[in-house]
Amino acid sequence: MPQVVHSMIREELTDRRRKLEVAVASTGQNAELARLLSEVDGALHRLEEGTYGLCETCHDPIEKDRLIADPLARFCLDHLTSSEQKALEEDLDLASRIQRGLLPPTSVSHRGWEVAFHYEPLGPVSGDYCDVLPQEDGRLFFALGDASGKGVAASMLMAHLNAMFRTLIPLDLPLEEMLERASRVFCESTLPTHYATLACGWARPGGEVILCSAGHPPSILVHGGCASEVSGRGLPLGLFCQESFKPVNVTLEPGDTLLLYSDGLTEARNAEGEEFGRERLRALAEASAGLSPADLLSSCIRGSRAHQEGTPRTDDLTVMALRRFPA
Repeated sequence: MPQVVHSMIREELTDRRRKLEVAVASTGQNAELARLLSEVDGALHRLEEGTYGLCETCHDPIEKDRLIADPLARFCLDHLTSSEQKALEEDLDLASRIQRGLLPPTSVSHRGWEVAFHYEPLGPVSGDYCDVLPQEDGRLFFALGDASGKGVAASMLMAHLNAMFRTLIPLDLPLEEMLERASRVFCESTLPTHYATLACGWARPGGEVILCSAGHPPSILVHGGCASEVSGRGLPLGLFCQESFKPVNVTLEPGDTLLLYSDGLTEARNAEGEEFGRERLRALAEASAGLSPADLLSSCIRGSRAHQEGTPRTDDLTVMALRRFPA
């Protein structure tokens, strides 16, 4: 386990112990508080011994995202008790339903724009972030991101991104300033190992799009039967507490489409280990020029899966298509 995560967990456990001692002092002897205090002491002892984070049954490392979510975890997923397994399944089911409730409608039409997206977690929950927010002034905010890691920890980061941007958008800040604030909050409120790539922007009724990228794969502009990459410059959100971003302005003509995607699409590998890649995606988007956003997404996903030749996916998959209505 990275030393920085190790240090953060030690600090978290020490803080929990201090709070438990205060609770015991104020309420007197309590069996549940005594049990929790014993578990925290046990975890701190394992940290001192160097055995923290190892399953007590098989001695293999416990999943890192589970330790971050629950520093008292003592067993890997393969060796949970039946009651623990049931509780975990119920928690994941609830998390999945909550996460899907954060997603926008699968298709949106607003002031000359139509948007569709495909959202496919690798497991019950996803670390991909996706949002579409029409505004009363005619603008349309769109975003697609990818939080570091996988599983529950990544899904919590996704929810964090969702809350941040929905809080910042009403402030009507310039796009680059909104990303700078989001990056600072993300950096200050998460572990140092956490960050997120992001592509987001504003689409205006006249066809103008202001786009920013925070370390995210380049978006693809399909214009006049040709496809080209569009990429704003910037590091992933939360990598540093002081970051700057530079927006890119593009104008979409009627019928043009902007395609955004997470790397779960382009990094899909076939049996030989070869990635689907950005070149194939760009060629496929070009061949699919003129299709509706939903049909373009279907074409891209079919192409990626055909390339995989039945090999299993290893990452979350999210794709979004933003098209200006044909004249």
